[in-house]
Amino acid sequence: MMDYGFELSEAVAEKLCEAGYDPVYGARPLKRAIQVHLENPLAEALLRGQFSPGSTIHADVSSTGEMTFHA
Repeated sequence: MMDYGFELSEAVAEKLCEAGYDPVYGARPLKRAIQVHLENPLAEALLRGQFSPGSTIHADVSSTGEMTFHA
């Protein structure tokens, strides 16, 4: 079992809410925003072996607006 921990910064939560809200559809696009901005980049980092099993992964937003992950 890999047993990773995961923490989101306030900036990540705000970015996901902003990207996942549409006045017409409400929060329905939120699932897609989470997949595109969080799940896919995190999966790529895990597949590259960027994190060791048992570590806690911290997600944040860089000054350029990109999602960043660090242990």
